[in-house]
Amino acid sequence: MTGRSVLSLSRVLQPWLQTSTHKAHVLSAALCGRRQMSRYTIIPPPARYGGRHMVTLIPGDGIGPELLSHVRELFRFCCVPVDFEVVNVDSTMTSEDDINDAITAIRRNGVALKGNIETNHNLPPSFISRNNLLRTSLDLYANVMHCQSLPGVRTRHRNIDIIIIRENTEGEYSSLEHESVSGVVECLKIITRTNSLRIADYAFRLARERGRRRVTAVHKANIMKLGDGLFLQCCKEVAAGYQDIAFDAMIVDNTTMQLVSKPQQFDVMVMPNLYGNVVSNVCAGLVGGPGLVPGANYGTDYAVFECGTRNTGKSIADGNIANPTAMLLASCLLLDHLRLHAYATMIRRAVIATVTETRLHTADLGGQGSTSDVVHSIMKEIQSTGPLTQNI
Repeated sequence: MTGRSVLSLSRVLQPWLQTSTHKAHVLSAALCGRRQMSRYTIIPPPARYGGRHMVTLIPGDGIGPELLSHVRELFRFCCVPVDFEVVNVDSTMTSEDDINDAITAIRRNGVALKGNIETNHNLPPSFISRNNLLRTSLDLYANVMHCQSLPGVRTRHRNIDIIIIRENTEGEYSSLEHESVSGVVECLKIITRTNSLRIADYAFRLARERGRRRVTAVHKANIMKLGDGLFLQCCKEVAAGYQDIAFDAMIVDNTTMQLVSKPQQFDVMVMPNLYGNVVSNVCAGLVGGPGLVPGANYGTDYAVFECGTRNTGKSIADGNIANPTAMLLASCLLLDHLRLHAYATMIRRAVIATVTETRLHTADLGGQGSTSDVVHSIMKEIQSTGPLTQNI
């Protein structure tokens, strides 16, 4: 590799994308930082307050406050024109006042960056996960994760490049369960034609925008013939309108086996809520773990960005050992959504360079670097490769 002073994002990403026949399209999407997604989801909120954007910040639990503190530090260092409205949500409260305040703030600002909010299993059954309540209240129907192999991160599989699209508002997460007879619990899984068509169309539109060639629907229609059968039928109907994109379907249990055996066979995957939770965590593990993969939640009116696997990381909170990569890349998705593309590219380039070239890794990747060590290395990378700032 050449010296870091002449580092370019395309060179860093090249081995990351080599095996894909659509690598030119993928590289363009990586450089643009997914800027095209807003074409068919939402129009980002305009800048206010002298050209600055207001973003809701929800620290959450576990490592969330620590990682978001580093995001704010990096934004100040890069002079990013973003101000944060911080809304704390107490996950131990049964009252919904805190989460309602957060939802109101997101409606006001149009966009948010958040840490995961813990869901305590010991709370009464009437208690709804605050993360789930936020997504359903704002109708953030599409959860998107892009799992790619990173050069410099040792994993069992190489050349993985999968976009996972998860229906985010219904399915097993409908929070409808009851115990009419003692010892017998009924949990309702809600699948609707309207929402299934919506997420399927989102997946195919995104595949076309990114130059992808195939969409795989993940289901369990062999057993749940009505519920998953409806989801699968909706995917087939939408696929008929996208003749340029191949479509196939796979049962969820076979999907997990195929993912750990030959993940390179997958391109774009679309699935109901619970399967999306399982598959996205498997894919994150395949490319190096939850500390590397960002996530985005899109709706018609709002967008919320977070770590892709939604871990609280409670066991390592405040230890200065958490991997900040996923949260920093999530902040780049936020900046792209706000059309602050130059800032997003500058930060993303430095983050990837730190992981791939300096190989300064936190403990989850087998290294000895601290969270602050990684962030400070990213700042140094930005200082040494600063030409992008001239175009901001």
